[in-house]
Amino acid sequence: MAVSASTEFDIDAPPSVIMEILLDVESLPEWSGPHKSAKIITEHEDGSPARVEASVSAVGMTDDQVLDYTWTENTCSWTLVESSQLSQQEGTYTVTPKGEGSHVKFDLSVELKIKLPGLIVKRAQKMAVDTAKKGLTDEAKRRA
Repeated sequence: MAVSASTEFDIDAPPSVIMEILLDVESLPEWSGPHKSAKIITEHEDGSPARVEASVSAVGMTDDQVLDYTWTENTCSWTLVESSQLSQQEGTYTVTPKGEGSHVKFDLSVELKIKLPGLIVKRAQKMAVDTAKKGLTDEAKRRA
């Protein structure tokens, strides 16, 4: 069964900066602690990342993933293609203007191939949501 998490937060940087960070997929290990590597395999016609290989470590497990990304002017979404630990993953960042800054909504749905205790799954989920918020906020401050 898939487990979902969501968070919303504000960042003192314009949406263009937030989307620039998200488009820079290969910088994920610099601001997202669980990401050990991220490499663009293919790009869409406009140059945005299409297929990405990533290595992610959480709750003592490392997962090698292949993800397909889709983009709009204000969203970054991905869907799992291959994984050593997951049977399903979908994520979306939605970025909207808020005053001088941005409002960000992050949604993540994950299903593990193996059954783990609920406490461990919840801890990994909380780590992903916290990283999305803190890591992206800190990176936006650094780049703005």
